[in-house]
Amino acid sequence: MLADNVKSNLLLHLIVFVWGFTAILGNLITLDALPLVWYRIVIAVITLLLLFAFKRQTLKDSKSNITRFLAAGIVIALHWLTFFWAIKVSNVSVTLACLSTGAFFTSILEPIFYKRKIIAYEVFFGFIVVCALGLIFSVSTEYVEGILLALSAACLSAVFSIINGKFAQHSSASIITFYEMVGGLLILSLYLLFSGGFTVEFFTVTTTDWLWLLVLGTFCTAFAFIGSVYVMKYITPFTVMLTINLEPVYGILLAILIFKDSEKMSPEFYVGALLILSTVVLNAIVKNRKKIKVAKI
Repeated sequence: MLADNVKSNLLLHLIVFVWGFTAILGNLITLDALPLVWYRIVIAVITLLLLFAFKRQTLKDSKSNITRFLAAGIVIALHWLTFFWAIKVSNVSVTLACLSTGAFFTSILEPIFYKRKIIAYEVFFGFIVVCALGLIFSVSTEYVEGILLALSAACLSAVFSIINGKFAQHSSASIITFYEMVGGLLILSLYLLFSGGFTVEFFTVTTTDWLWLLVLGTFCTAFAFIGSVYVMKYITPFTVMLTINLEPVYGILLAILIFKDSEKMSPEFYVGALLILSTVVLNAIVKNRKKIKVAKI
């Protein structure tokens, strides 16, 4: 059991590192955000289908559930679209720093979705996040569009997480993910079809871009998801949540190493990013302690 726990922790850090690398790939791939996301989902869906076939896993679920999963896929498609769009118009560091506000948006949206009272310490942490964002805005005026897109991506990520939290209570995580990706693919394909986006240029992809897209669609999407589900068998949700908070740290460090000067920001930017990350970690710690106290009562 201990060996499984150690292996799972190592696997989790590898998965988070891979997720941090997703932003790097978004910068390396020369495609615009829309075709990039479309190809990512296509590759992920094909990969999952192959895995389902290999494992002889069924894709059956109730029609009502499948409809809800497909609809939720629109949210994840928009999240990825705004995420990669933010990278294209700003840089990896700005995007990942702002994406860390997902926990802040969750604290606002959860009471609405689950009809519970707003918690005082979440409001306090939210105030710190707003101050940190103000600091980032003040020293990154040339990246305003990217900041706004990244904040939109963070908000959509929060919505998506809350929706999936409800779905996961009744259905398999792999089934949910598959149909959500199909839903995202359908909505993007319909938009491209009616907007005339399926042009010759759209399907003209360089060999290098194909390589990075395959890495993005398989390892960073399909396999990373399967791994994240596996580790939940051996690691507590609190540990998983804290480790996932390292994603922007890994991503920003990788961006500085790979892209160098284009990713170097002012000291005030890093102070703001650190404040956001700190509130995310503190929020997780406070929540975990409260759960432990409730369990002891």
